[in-house]
Amino acid sequence: MSAQIIDGKAVAASVRGDVAKKVAELKTKGITPCLAVILVGENPASVSYVTGKQKALAEVGMADRSLHLPENTSEEELLKIIDDLNKDDSVHGILVQLPLPKHIDEDKVIMAIRPEKDVDGFHPVNVGNMMIGRPAFLPCTPHGIIKLLETTGIETSGKHAVVIGRSNIVGKPVSILLARRETNCTVTICHTGTKNMAEITRQADILVVASGHPHTLTGDMVKDGAVIIDVGVNRIPDSSKKSGFRLIGDCDFDDLVEKASFITPVPGGVGPMTIAMLMFNTLESAERTLK
Repeated sequence: MSAQIIDGKAVAASVRGDVAKKVAELKTKGITPCLAVILVGENPASVSYVTGKQKALAEVGMADRSLHLPENTSEEELLKIIDDLNKDDSVHGILVQLPLPKHIDEDKVIMAIRPEKDVDGFHPVNVGNMMIGRPAFLPCTPHGIIKLLETTGIETSGKHAVVIGRSNIVGKPVSILLARRETNCTVTICHTGTKNMAEITRQADILVVASGHPHTLTGDMVKDGAVIIDVGVNRIPDSSKKSGFRLIGDCDFDDLVEKASFITPVPGGVGPMTIAMLMFNTLESAERTLK
């Protein structure tokens, strides 16, 4: 048996296509959805992510109010910029690219963004609303994972989902979304304190791996036919590549592709979905202004 590869690029393109149609409709009503992405410093991965977001904004026809600030920007200056964007009715979404330079408090910055413009879904108000099932901006990567499962037609109701990782960005929120009535999974979270992890992962029908370490999940840790969603992005030195590195996930893909029923590749799996769901959230924010 060889797993069916879940094509995140294709699903993300479909989401962006739907968003572009709705953006065009909103423009006829005098509203142009607008996202402000703020990047502080020159972190190469962050620069790459922001470039990807800007390309997506152009593709779906949204206004781009991105700001690239120097590394030595003070916390006070950044908070002032966020405050100005909060007050600007033409801006529907604000996203500050993480990580921030060490002299800036990330929590303070996340708290400064108004919840109704927090299209990343990181503000405690949005997290709390997601938790209790009220309308909220869902965090983009976890939301993208749910969308991949839905679009691929994978049955989730009553299934045992195991999430490896408990970060605020992926592990915790995706656990909540998997357990919601709409998805209806029974969820177990594994982390660095978990003993006998392989015993737990072998029970899983669906595995979401967001540990941040290559080869966290190997073939001997899963049962035949499991669905594997690999969230990891790790740079591995590779002299055969022009960049000098290649990207791999948190799963041992070659080992698992023979056992799983479905698996996401890295790159080209979960990654494209994150930006697509960011466009989706920004559109939703703009649509709310009509109401």
